[in-house]
Amino acid sequence: MESGAAPRGESVKVGFVSLGCPKNLVDSEVMMGELVSRGHQLTHRPDEADVLVVNTCSFIDPAKKESIDTILEMAEYKKVGRAQKLIVAGCLVARYRGDIQKDLPEVDAVIGVNELQRIADVCEGVAEPANPFEPYLYHDLTPRVLSTPRHYAYVKIAEGCDHPCTFCVIPQYRGAFRSRRFESVVSEAARLFRQGVREINLIGQDTTCFGEDLGLQDGLAVLLARLARIETPHEKWIRFLYAYPNKVTQRLLDTLAGHEALVKYIDMPLQHSSAGVLRRMKRGASGEIFLKLIERIRRTIPGVAIRTSMIVGFPGETERDFDTLCQFVQEARFDRLGVFSYSDEDTSASFGLDGKVDGRTIYNRRRRLLAIQRRISRTRNRALVGQETQVLVEGISKETGLLWEGRLPSQAPEIDGVTLINDYEGAPPQPGQIRRLRITEAHDYDLVGTLLQAAEPADRLVNIAV
Repeated sequence: MESGAAPRGESVKVGFVSLGCPKNLVDSEVMMGELVSRGHQLTHRPDEADVLVVNTCSFIDPAKKESIDTILEMAEYKKVGRAQKLIVAGCLVARYRGDIQKDLPEVDAVIGVNELQRIADVCEGVAEPANPFEPYLYHDLTPRVLSTPRHYAYVKIAEGCDHPCTFCVIPQYRGAFRSRRFESVVSEAARLFRQGVREINLIGQDTTCFGEDLGLQDGLAVLLARLARIETPHEKWIRFLYAYPNKVTQRLLDTLAGHEALVKYIDMPLQHSSAGVLRRMKRGASGEIFLKLIERIRRTIPGVAIRTSMIVGFPGETERDFDTLCQFVQEARFDRLGVFSYSDEDTSASFGLDGKVDGRTIYNRRRRLLAIQRRISRTRNRALVGQETQVLVEGISKETGLLWEGRLPSQAPEIDGVTLINDYEGAPPQPGQIRRLRITEAHDYDLVGTLLQAAEPADRLVNIAV
């Protein structure tokens, strides 16, 4: 038995730290579910944990640094707390398993992204050697402990990726694209709605490829339509994230437009608009093609919110390429825009490209592009003042107890701004309610509004959502 391991059958307290994107969060929830199903306990306090687990991210340099810093921080609890074991899981393990085992003696065990089901065995010290490259994907019967607020959840519908983007290392450690079975997703979503979840966010490296590997045509559109028909005792939201632009079909758009439960929101990372930069990224297309797609999306789905992300400073990006990108963003007028500085990862294909852009230039380009988007966002938000819309109430504001927070359909959890609620009519707000809101103020990224009379009886909402 490994040092500090719990004997099989003996319950231990396990503390979890999950870093990175929602996909990592779901992996953590699966590991926590496996632990609870085996009789172990979870704790939010690292000083009370017998075993500490850090689920890491390493997509870009800042994420890698945060992961290492967190590992070292948690390692201190082996000295001052009751922790006897530190386990590192996730993307950092997939990329640097050997380095972690060699350079971080504080770490007692590692678990890669394809080894999540081994977590209880590793905690108990009885884990058999596993193949970290054997593809893994959870299903509807996999034990899972939600770590999000009770009114929303993420559902992973696929894993891995087949796109050859030169800046991305995901295919190397997540493996080839593979979809969950259609009915497995429907079954999990129906169960979550029965448990009181009001919003389900479908995630994957590329959700728009869902079902292709299973021979299912227009798989995401078919899945969304099926999920929208699930009967629930309450209003529901269904959102999908991370669409690949050349996979956004007319059927998918028509499906989004045709079902009230499907949130009118598309997260479609474009990464750039210069045809030359996109070729070096091995993504293809151009700003002109993207603008036509955006126009078609907005024509098909009135009021749709479009979010995208861009990478600045990619090898070979000239000042002219960057100007092309700025002009494109001004023309596209996205509702949401994330801007990432290019991270020169030595395991990515782009590492070997010439024309590297210096750090100071990358920093300045990112600031310039964000400034453009800030002005666009401010203008778009001001146009919303006086309008009424739906809002999902989250709870008391993290900044002050005098305000509540909510999210509009155009605001995905964690990544977009929030809507602050400074007044209400009728029943007091409750976490998980979907209510009407009148927008009264606009800021660069956030909105302020008044909740209108609740459309559902308050006691019904308490039973369902809290």
